[in-house]
Amino acid sequence: MATQSQNSTKKERDRIGMILYYLYVAFLILALVLVGRMAQIQMFWKLDKDVERFFKPSSVKSVIDPERGAIIGKDGKLLAMSTPLYELFMDCTVRKDYFESKGKDGKRMEKEWQDKAKQFSKGLAAEMGGDSDTYWKMIQKGREDGARYLRLGHPVDRETLLRLRELPLMNEGQYRSGVIVRKKDSRQYPYGKLAMRTIGYVKDNSNSNGNNHIGLEGKYDYVLHGKEGEMWLRPTDNHDRIQNYDSLYVKPEDGMDVRTTLDITMQDIVDRALRRQIEEDKSIEMGCAVIMDVKTGAIRSMVNLVRDSTDWSLNETFNMAIGLSSEPGSVFKATTLMTALEDGVIKSLDDRIPTNNGYLPGYPPDDHVRGMTDISILHGFEISSNYVFRYLAVKNYADDPKRFLDKLYLYKLGQAFDFDLDGLQVPEIPNPASQTWSPTDLGSVAMGYAIKETPLHILTFYNAVANKGKMMKPYLVESIEKDGVVKTKKGPSVLNASICSRATADTLLRAMKAVTQDGGTAARRLGGAKMRVAGKTGTSRQVLSGEEIKKYGMSSPYVTKDGSYHNLATFVGFFPADEPKYSAIICLKSYLIRGSVYGGVLPAAAMREIVDALYALDPQMGQEIEPKSVVPDMALTVSAPSSADPKEPVVPDVHGLGLKDAVFMIENMGLECVYSGTGHVSSQVPKAGQKVAPGSTVTIGLK
Repeated sequence: MATQSQNSTKKERDRIGMILYYLYVAFLILALVLVGRMAQIQMFWKLDKDVERFFKPSSVKSVIDPERGAIIGKDGKLLAMSTPLYELFMDCTVRKDYFESKGKDGKRMEKEWQDKAKQFSKGLAAEMGGDSDTYWKMIQKGREDGARYLRLGHPVDRETLLRLRELPLMNEGQYRSGVIVRKKDSRQYPYGKLAMRTIGYVKDNSNSNGNNHIGLEGKYDYVLHGKEGEMWLRPTDNHDRIQNYDSLYVKPEDGMDVRTTLDITMQDIVDRALRRQIEEDKSIEMGCAVIMDVKTGAIRSMVNLVRDSTDWSLNETFNMAIGLSSEPGSVFKATTLMTALEDGVIKSLDDRIPTNNGYLPGYPPDDHVRGMTDISILHGFEISSNYVFRYLAVKNYADDPKRFLDKLYLYKLGQAFDFDLDGLQVPEIPNPASQTWSPTDLGSVAMGYAIKETPLHILTFYNAVANKGKMMKPYLVESIEKDGVVKTKKGPSVLNASICSRATADTLLRAMKAVTQDGGTAARRLGGAKMRVAGKTGTSRQVLSGEEIKKYGMSSPYVTKDGSYHNLATFVGFFPADEPKYSAIICLKSYLIRGSVYGGVLPAAAMREIVDALYALDPQMGQEIEPKSVVPDMALTVSAPSSADPKEPVVPDVHGLGLKDAVFMIENMGLECVYSGTGHVSSQVPKAGQKVAPGSTVTIGLK
């Protein structure tokens, strides 16, 4: 029995051992399978992407806006800059569930939170304006409605933000106060609306490409904007997003700065002067004024004012200086005078032409010369006679008008040159070979009609006269900079090295000075200016638009049936006259009116105010106009040859004349002329009034 019991026990142990063995083997195999599977998963297996998105929190790409570059004035003053502003939002539900879960203690904590929110509301009102009750009711309602992203007031600067961080509730941090701060860059214009149409406008750098591309902000957006960066954000348990450091990060490249030619002090002077002249005159629709550096072509000021028809305010909403292409009127007569002098069809401003009582076949009569037998070219320019310049063109170029018109292209008055702002209009000059050419077009062009020019084109021409024939291209941008280092140098460039001889430029100077002296069309406003101004006035009527013709009818292309018309009044010139530093143009365009707006009135008055203000800033610039000046007297006193003895000519007085006029007068007396220097005649040998032998030499010095 004992043996059987022992055998039975042994078999039972063997059976258990076998079971344990098989279990061991099974678990070993399972372990090996699991290890192998794990190795396979780690090394080879990939989760299906359609399934993966349900288990893995998704990251999103975020664009990082670069900091927009600044626009800088010539003296380093910031005209446009990007500054960080901070927007405040509030998660009104913060800790609300936690307080509710704490029963009686939670009610106490909720009341404490509410009390702090009231104090926070008072601080918001003190820093951001408004009523504290309004802020408190807004936060309270947001808490009741479960608002998680309630906007709190307007964006604030960093200094204000730091003060807000000291307020009750907000000083406890985002996760206790619920106050969320978001940084954004904002574009700031320190000088407000000054030069707004020239500088341009963007709200912030992120939407600059979506703005209308106006001014320098638009033209140089590719430089100012910079290059966006990017990073990936992943969600957090608090439903916020933070940077995913396992993903790609591309650092943004900040924009570069644009240094301009603008002088903001001068811009303010010009803006005030133009605004003062036209603010009360409701007949003026728009006006512009541009000041340019004679030697370089740098634009120091560009003002464009357009009247708002609703409240009659004047705002920079259209760049008239480059965007208005129109018939310039009498300011264009200087081009006719230059052409006649260069081609030799007149020898001197003292040449006289018959007036024929102001009549020229095919043209309306000119009352300026009615009753005169003849008139000098100088006096014709001084009083702005239409007849004189029609006569010069028709008499000398009627057989070949193209020869006359080609000179206008030489003066760059037939093309839109590359400019630092978009929108420069292309001038229009008639073509004698076209079917639209009229026989009267030649005389019309000579006095500033039948063509279209922008104010900037006219100014560029006059600037070349001031610069002794060298035509500089107008420009607004000096350089592109990065952290104060010049990356691209722009600056001055030449449109035409010589549109006329120096002698011709001097002769034109004499004519333009006469305009602002006694008897000239701008003498009343500019005769007593702190600096002597040389220039030309112009008043022209403008062709009616199709819409105006449809609405009002027309009696001529310029005049409606009721006798209304648009005036364009202009003054253009330079100062100080004998050593020009600045050239300037001022244009005013009227609404449809029955009266007239003259270039010698409001534009000349604005020019006077500008000149006097600039003299106050730099009296040295106007030294030449003082009585103690060494500038030669420009008055013309000519001694006629002796009628009793023509064999003994009298030396004429040529002091103050340009070279061309001086040589003409001396040679007209049968004498020879030699000269030295440049500028105007400051000395002559023999002296004026001396009788000399025919063919004698007169030596003149110019400076």
